Amino acid sequence: MPTNLSPKTTTSAVILPSTGTISKVSGAVPFGTYTGSATFLSGAALQVNYVYKKLGGDVVDIELTAANVYSAYEESVLEYSYIINLHQSKNIIANVLGNQTASFDHRGQITSGATGVNLKYPRFQFTYARNIGDSVAQIAGFGGTVPQYSASFSPITNIQDYDLQNIITSASNSGVDDGGTAVPYSGKVGDSRVVVTRVFYKSPRAMWRFYGYYGGLGVVGNYSTYGQYSDDATFEIIPTWQNKMQAVMYEDSIYTRTSHYAYEIRDNNLRLFPTPSYWGFDETDRIWVQFYVDNVNAWDKNEDYVDGRDGINNMNTIPFDNLPYEKINAIGKQWIRKYALAVCKEMLGQIRGKFTTMPIPGESVTLNHAELLSQAKEEQQQLRDKLMEILDTITYSEIAKSEGEITDAAVTALKNSPLPIFVG
Repeated sequence: MPTNLSPKTTTSAVILPSTGTISKVSGAVPFGTYTGSATFLSGAALQVNYVYKKLGGDVVDIELTAANVYSAYEESVLEYSYIINLHQSKNIIANVLGNQTASFDHRGQITSGATGVNLKYPRFQFTYARNIGDSVAQIAGFGGTVPQYSASFSPITNIQDYDLQNIITSASNSGVDDGGTAVPYSGKVGDSRVVVTRVFYKSPRAMWRFYGYYGGLGVVGNYSTYGQYSDDATFEIIPTWQNKMQAVMYEDSIYTRTSHYAYEIRDNNLRLFPTPSYWGFDETDRIWVQFYVDNVNAWDKNEDYVDGRDGINNMNTIPFDNLPYEKINAIGKQWIRKYALAVCKEMLGQIRGKFTTMPIPGESVTLNHAELLSQAKEEQQQLRDKLMEILDTITYSEIAKSEGEITDAAVTALKNSPLPIFVG
């Protein structure tokens, strides 16, 4: 005798409702990144009706819950924030290297440090190029950000060679030089090499002769009469740069033609010419050198000033948290809705894929999971690609190029415009 089956219900146990519930969004999203935003809760609830309509919920059951849609909506907002932050990272990375970074929680939200950076227009600083320039200037000896120090020592009669590395290191360790004077580089050297950039060693009484009354070629002005024979009623006006050039030439003339003062440095060993002696150099005189400490470790932090060693070094340390939901405009909101719909399609395809066919009395129904999955993946990729394509055209560098083209076009148009004739 055939059995009469009487199912308790002929309706699927899981059917997407036509509307969402704002109060249930917070408990359904996995990360809860935006649950503090009332507008996000409202947007997620409205997404349920959007998905219901787009997937034909009025005609066929949709095997999703409202919680699935809420989760997809949160994922879409996070994905949009991720792509926008990537774009802005490329825009500003060169100008924020070494700047303050931040600390983040598991959701990517800032817990300490700089905040709101991804919503700000940066002040361009050419940070990377400037850092390179500083390093080059340091090696060239005319600037840079590496501290330069001065050290001095007393030469000894008839001693020609001096170990500057040992002299400076000893002063750094003790805090005072050989004359008992405190040094500014105390504790700065350690076992690091010092790089001597300048030695102040020349004829000690040469410069004052340039402005002396009896100087022969050492008078200012035109070398012959000005300053030597002029009186109170005679004036000769010459540019300042002429005096500067004459001073340089005079110093060079003395050094080349008359001075025996010279030196050489090899491996921080200084050799003086001539050998210090009572006839030409007093032991009370001091030799001064300029140097910096060569820190081989590029990660060492300079304690004298902020040099960015602990700041932003790449995209990972830029203080970007998730975009505030309220700051996403209509363009972004529509992208989020479409992406959330594609994510819902993917979830529905995964669910229907568990059952290739559904048996019904006397027949079976084949589900469209493969089609849903294919559409979902394609739509998600298209949305991401389109957004990144648009963002690539509006990087700051591209905007500058575009403005240049507009300016050139405007100039070309003005060239063909007739100029008005002024009639007085």
